[in-house]
Parts: sequence; structure tokens; C-alpha cells
Amino acid sequence: MFASLVRPLAAAGLLLTAVATQAAPALPAQATTEHVQLRLLSSQAKVAPGQRLLVVVEQQIQPHWHTYWKNPGDSGQATSIEWKGAEAGAIQWPVPSIQAIGPLVNYGYEGRAPLLVELTVPADAKPGARFQPSAEVKWLVCKDVCIPEQASVGLDLPVAAAAEPGADAAQIEEWRAALPKPATFAVKLQPSPQGVKLSGPAEGVTKAYFFADTWGAVAHSAPQPLQQQGGTWSLELPAGDEPLAAGKALSGVLVLTTSAGEQAWEVSAPMPEGAGKGPGPVDLNAPAAAAATASPEQAEVSELGLLPALALALVGGLILNLMPCVFPVLSIKALALVNKGNHKSEGLAYTAGVLASFALLAGVLIALRAGGQQVGWGFQFHSPVFVLVVAYVLFLVGLSLSGFVEVGSSIAGLGSGLASKQGLAGSFFTGVLAAIVATPCTAPFMGAAMAFALSQPALVMLAVFLALGLGLALPFLVLAFWPAAQRWLPRPGAWMDTFKQALAFPMYAAVVWLLWVLAQQAGPDGVALALGGLVLIGFGLWWRRASGASRIGSSAAALSIALALGAAAWVKPVTVEARTAGGEASVEAFSQERLDALRAEGKPVFVNLTAAWCISCLVNERVALSRPEVQEAFAKSGVAYLKGDWTREDPKITAVLKAHGRSGVPLYLYYAPGATEPQVLPQLLTPGLVIEAVSSNPAPRS
Repeated sequence: MFASLVRPLAAAGLLLTAVATQAAPALPAQATTEHVQLRLLSSQAKVAPGQRLLVVVEQQIQPHWHTYWKNPGDSGQATSIEWKGAEAGAIQWPVPSIQAIGPLVNYGYEGRAPLLVELTVPADAKPGARFQPSAEVKWLVCKDVCIPEQASVGLDLPVAAAAEPGADAAQIEEWRAALPKPATFAVKLQPSPQGVKLSGPAEGVTKAYFFADTWGAVAHSAPQPLQQQGGTWSLELPAGDEPLAAGKALSGVLVLTTSAGEQAWEVSAPMPEGAGKGPGPVDLNAPAAAAATASPEQAEVSELGLLPALALALVGGLILNLMPCVFPVLSIKALALVNKGNHKSEGLAYTAGVLASFALLAGVLIALRAGGQQVGWGFQFHSPVFVLVVAYVLFLVGLSLSGFVEVGSSIAGLGSGLASKQGLAGSFFTGVLAAIVATPCTAPFMGAAMAFALSQPALVMLAVFLALGLGLALPFLVLAFWPAAQRWLPRPGAWMDTFKQALAFPMYAAVVWLLWVLAQQAGPDGVALALGGLVLIGFGLWWRRASGASRIGSSAAALSIALALGAAAWVKPVTVEARTAGGEASVEAFSQERLDALRAEGKPVFVNLTAAWCISCLVNERVALSRPEVQEAFAKSGVAYLKGDWTREDPKITAVLKAHGRSGVPLYLYYAPGATEPQVLPQLLTPGLVIEAVSSNPAPRS
């Protein structure tokens, strides 16, 4: 009985073992998706243990659709392959083609894309066994829309003592021969005004294009003009969003066209020391290394020296007090001096607030620079959230001056019964406010000092920023410590309350201006959120006043301000068309490519680098650049007018500012026909200055 049971069980076990040890069926060598037909081809019909063989993952792409290279360019995603059952090498990519879609340039393939891979047969494979590698392939295929697709394919090849070529061997060899080859010549990189210049021996080169294999190393959509001189060709490669650091290699595929045809080469060259981390060619953190390629303005900045820079910063800070940004705040503090009090203590507290703000600003700039960011004066106004928060602060200050909010004798006070210490705190925070509202303005003498500061070590940079802050605080400090100067101030009286209320209107005007800036950065939705926040603040403060400043009313006011700040967090930057000032005609958007093209045509060019939050820029546009006589002079002299908008941070404009020794806007450049360097106009313009510049070097008559 027992034996009769064992025999069937043993037979079943042997059957299961045979099934388990039998090779699993291989995946098919072909697969089809909606837009791509995929095939897996082998150069071998039979393989030997330990052999290396070429296989090809071939994409047959539907007409007018494309897939992507290993660096997809401005958008897209590279094809990926995950192998099972074999050790696989990296994809050997064929030469891509340029896929231009509007302003974007992508790198990829249309029609047929053969992706070569080297596989290794396991060394312990036995003759008579099966070699069954499989590939899971994922890709993005695009036309007007982009669709992610994937498929799995496999091979089923017999293992033999000796390998045997397959039917597709000749086709695969043809594809392999067309792959980019290691360059047989040397190439080198040099810094250039917009990025780097790639050069090599000419030898009849008539056309060239470089495909960088790393995203962001070069600007994919920028032209690559070919130049030949002295038996050498060179390509201008504008920097992209993530330029390589100095010492890192720039590698990719260089396609050269000669009389013999087109040939693709794999090239690599180290980024030279002194090449910047951003779009510019020069790293201002290493001025000595960059001296050979720096512009005259950069050379002037690097040779400025610490003491002259401190002096220029001090004078620039003094002049900031006359700017429309700061003057209302200074007037408020002067009004405070009319009242009896400890003038010296308040002067020191105000100065401490200004210096602390400038020290904090320098610290943030130092941290951002250490992280590889390119930043400049007024950089925080690139953020729409920061712009809106400042608008809220100035709105509260205006309500305080108007008497709608009881804040005592100090702007930053919290009640009518402030003690002496609280009054000093008010002076301190008034200094902070003065520093905040000063940053959208640029005064004469500031440009060189700030550019020098941003190129120096942390301690030197901090010293220059503190000198600028001291210059800003100096007028009030002098009034506080010099009794004779206080005699110039009017006597206290009823007029003071009226004057204080009148000072609220510059604050409200500043709020309107900041909301206009916000519209440039965040569009109508951002402005709607901002106005809603102002309504919340007004409602909360009204409730506080209506409830007699009770605990509930104070809580409601605090909650309304918190909700308004919460609304600010939802403000997001949007793309808005470039703005132009009223009266400005024939204005083009600035780009280095457009500037180079106009100069190559021999045309005079006026460049205006500006920002919506820059008060000095707006004043110059209204009082000078939009004047009819200036526009007439432009037209008469044939001047092309380019405007670069730095309202939202733009690395390319930042690079131009650095190239001319500036840390912020405004910057006005006039390129006369044939001139190698532009004329840099002052930061405060008059119609006469602009007309004189463009009229002295007009375009030649045809």
C-alpha cells in the first residue's frame, strides 16, 4: 500500500522538477506602442560563454514625432533601458538632431533611432543552454504633446562553443560606424563674454555644431556662431542654466562639416580656471585669475581697493537719503527730533537698526554666493513675496501716520504709553525700515563700491556694506549729536500733527508702486491676493479700534495680519510681457544675441538694464528716456534701443552687470558704430546726457 502511494508522488516530483528547470520562454524581440515600434536586434545568431556582443534597441518613430538623446535639451526626457539576464554597458548614442519647438531647442531623433549596447554572455553559460537577455525600455515621445511610453523586448540565442554572426550583423556594424568617434585633434575652451569659446584646427571646416552631453552646460537655444581665423575654427557657446565650474570638463558631440562631408566627434576639454559659475566668463571671487579677460569696467573695479570702496560706499549711502525711497522715512525721524527726548540715544538706535539690516543683507549675499548663486544689489526685490510683505509694512506705517492706529510717538511702537526703552526700539526699527526701502534705489558712487564688495572675501564685503549703511544713517546721526544743527529744525507746535499725517501719503504711494511691481512679477492673481491682504489688515485694525483696543480686538488685528501674510505665501511668479515706459518707442527686448547682431550690422545700440522695483530706473525712464527730444535723437542717429528687465532675476542680465562692474540696475550702455567697448552713462540721466552720447557717434549714412 505504501509503495503504491510513493510511486505516483515520486513521478509527480520528477515532473515538477523538469518543468522548473526548463528555461522560461523569452520575451518577443518586437513591441509596438501607439507612436513607436521597438525592436531588439543582435549581431550574433549564436553566442559563446563570456562573449561580448553588440545589440541594438531600435526605435521606429511615427512621422512628425520624436524621442530624446541623453541630453534632451531645453525639455524632454532621455530614453532609458533596464537590462535583465546579462551584464550591459552604457547606451552608445547616435548623433542627435536639433528639435526646435518655438523658443526651445531639444536634442533627439526622428524616424529611426538605433541605440547600441554591449552585452556580456555569462562566463558559466553552458553550450546547449539559452542566452535570454531582456530590456525594459522607457521613453518620452513628443509632437505637439508629449507621451511617456514603455515596452519590454528580449532575445533568445543559443549558447555554443563558438559564436556565429547573425543576419543583422551588417546593419549593426553600419550603425556602429556612424557613431561619434573620439576626436583625433585637440580642442580647448576659453572664457567669452557670454560663456566659453570652443576652438580647434580648421582644416576646411565650413560648419560646426556642439551637442553638450550635460544639461545646462550651454544654452541649447542660443546660436553657435562659427568663426575662423589663422587656421583655427571657434564656436561661441553661451552658458546655460547650470554652467560647469572651473576645472570641470565640458564634453559632448562636435559635428563638423568639411568638403569631405559631415563627421561627428566625441570631444572633451576642461573648463579653464577663471570661468564663472554663472553665464558670465569671469568669476569675480577670483579677480586675479580673471584679469586677462575682464572688461575695462571689471578691471577698474578689481583695482579699486578697500579704502576707496569704503569712501564711495559712504558717499553713496549719504546720497541715498535724497532718493524718493528713503526721504519720507528720514523726514519722520527728523520730526521726532523736534520733540523733546534723548536725541543721542535715538540717533544711535536708528543707526544700529540701519547697520544691522545692512549686515544681515551682506550675510545673505555671502551665503548665496557661497552656494554658487549670482546676486546683486536689490536682489530680494526679485521675490514677489518680499515685495508684498514690504507693501504690508509700509501700509501699516501709513495707517499709523494717519492716526488710524494708535502707536504712540514711535513708528514701531506698540502703544501710547511707551517707555524710554520702547522708544529706542522704535528708532531701531525705523532704521530697519529705512534700510529696506533704500534697497530698490541706486545712488551715484554706489555701483563701483557694490561691485567691488561682491567680488571680495566675506569680511571685506561686510565692511563695504556697513560703510554704505553708515552713510545712510549719517544725516540723522549728525542731527542727533550736533545741537547746532537741531536749531535749523522748526519749533514744536500743532503743525507737527498735520505734517505727520501728510507723511502718510508717500507711504500709501509706495504701496501703490509696490503693487505695480507685484503685477509685473505675479500678474493679476498676485495683485488680487495683495489687495485682499490689505483689506484683511484694515478690517483687523478697525475691529481693534472699534472694540476699544480690547484683548479680543488686539487678537483680531494680529489674526488679520497673520492671514494677510499667509496670503503672501501663495503669490507665485508668472511670465509677463516685458514692460516699457510711456513714450518709449521701438523698444526691443535685450539679449546678447540681438545686441551682437545689431553691432555686426554697424548700428549704434542703446542698452537699458532696468527693473520695475528700481526707483532710479523709473525716474530715468520718465524724465529722460521717454522724452520726445530723446526719442527724436534716437531716430535721427539710427539708434536701436534694447531694454533688459531685471524685475525677476535673470542670470544673463546679472552676467552683463558683472561684466561692466555693476552689482545692480540701472545700467545704461551706448555702443557707437565700430566701437569695441560701450560708453557707460551715469546712473542718473538727463535728456541732455543721452542726446549728447547718441548724437556724437551716429550711424553712418548709407
